[in-house]
Amino acid sequence: MATLFLQRWIEMMLHTEKRFFQDVGLRVAQFRKAQNLTQVQLAEMLGISQQMVASYEVGRRRIPLSLLPRLAQGLTVSVDALLGTGNGTTPKRGPTPKLQQQLERLSRLPRAKQRFVSEMLETVLQQASR
Repeated sequence: MATLFLQRWIEMMLHTEKRFFQDVGLRVAQFRKAQNLTQVQLAEMLGISQQMVASYEVGRRRIPLSLLPRLAQGLTVSVDALLGTGNGTTPKRGPTPKLQQQLERLSRLPRAKQRFVSEMLETVLQQASR
């Protein structure tokens, strides 16, 4: 009886883990497409083959933990976004994924360039509101 319980528990855990990596792969594909990147381009950024990217995206292979930071950086998203973690809420309104990615990239610019972009944006918004 304990053996059957253990076997079913292991099967459930394996199924849960497989589903997790499929979900992560789906997010990788979505973020890659949002960046207008091909699998080949992403593979070149990561130093892996296109076939490996394809395997990750469909959940056939597990993405190594050591690859997550480079993958997130290449897709200009956080590791949390790749893993689907965070506060668990998805706002219904707010920036589009592309705009959100641009804001994240903007936050990594030097302060002077951030100020320049902010001033340009403010000018455009003021003109649009007239």
